[in-house]
Amino acid sequence: MKKRVLLGAALAAASAVLLPRVASAQSDAWPQQKPVTIVVPFPAGGSTDMVARAIALQLQTRLGGSFVVDNRPGATGTIGAGQVKRAAPDGYTLLVSSLGAFVVTPHLQKSVPYDATKDFDYISVPVQAPNVLVANVARPEHTVADVLTLLRKTPGKVSFASSGNGSSDHLSAELFWQQTKTEGVHVPYKGGAPAVNDLLGNQVDFSFQNVNAVLPHIRAGKLRAIAVTGDKRSPVLPDVPTLAEAGVKGAEVYSWQGMAAPKGLPPAVKKKLSDAVIAAMQDPETKKRMLDQGLEIVASTPEEFTAFQLREWTRWKTLIDTRHITAD
Repeated sequence: MKKRVLLGAALAAASAVLLPRVASAQSDAWPQQKPVTIVVPFPAGGSTDMVARAIALQLQTRLGGSFVVDNRPGATGTIGAGQVKRAAPDGYTLLVSSLGAFVVTPHLQKSVPYDATKDFDYISVPVQAPNVLVANVARPEHTVADVLTLLRKTPGKVSFASSGNGSSDHLSAELFWQQTKTEGVHVPYKGGAPAVNDLLGNQVDFSFQNVNAVLPHIRAGKLRAIAVTGDKRSPVLPDVPTLAEAGVKGAEVYSWQGMAAPKGLPPAVKKKLSDAVIAAMQDPETKKRMLDQGLEIVASTPEEFTAFQLREWTRWKTLIDTRHITAD
């Protein structure tokens, strides 16, 4: 019996020494052992997909290995996010999503297949972009004051298109109405493209769209930019004031993309990955491509993203509860 106890103790001691070495060896080998899958929980071709593919290319160049983008759309991003949550936390499955899956949709849907505050290791927010209040150029409103006059003259009748319930453009409108004590009509679409199409056709009055989504239409003279939702003017729309400059305080909104991994990512892999993402966003060619489309470089650290996610989680939960916003 004594020999068995001693043998068991010796094996336990050996395991305590060997397991960290095995984990360290696996971390050192990452990402060479197999392809890394970057799950994008939206269809190909959108802003999040574009950001993910730019990052994947940079990571492959900087770290070696193979990085593959896998589009898994559905349920406002929660299907893809749930898939990542269930994956092994070994660095070979990552998530790149807009803010919806991280800080908005969990407050709108009765059940989602993950807990955004507990089930992910947050790596970085590569980019962000303000939304911009736009109207068809055929409309007479040119300023925020004009829009507020219209809202107060015809309360509950002025339409604001969005890409869907709980989208950043929807929440921007709700925050705008809350801060100005006005009320409009929310018209949700299944995606940004149909919302913009009806805006171009003058079928709806206004919309708070992502800058990068409507920038070509603004430059082509088809849509009028009235104000941006950032805390400073957008470099691609330097002549367009912020809402704060136009007298609307507390309505700052940024749409952002973030990278996360299943909870439990080895610290060495997390550092290697976050360092590479931050460096990727400072690559001159990638940086120029993002800035040209109205995206602003953030390149936050894991610690910064974790703290930011909690702030955003609380902020949007408060607005959703106060405004009684639902997924329907």
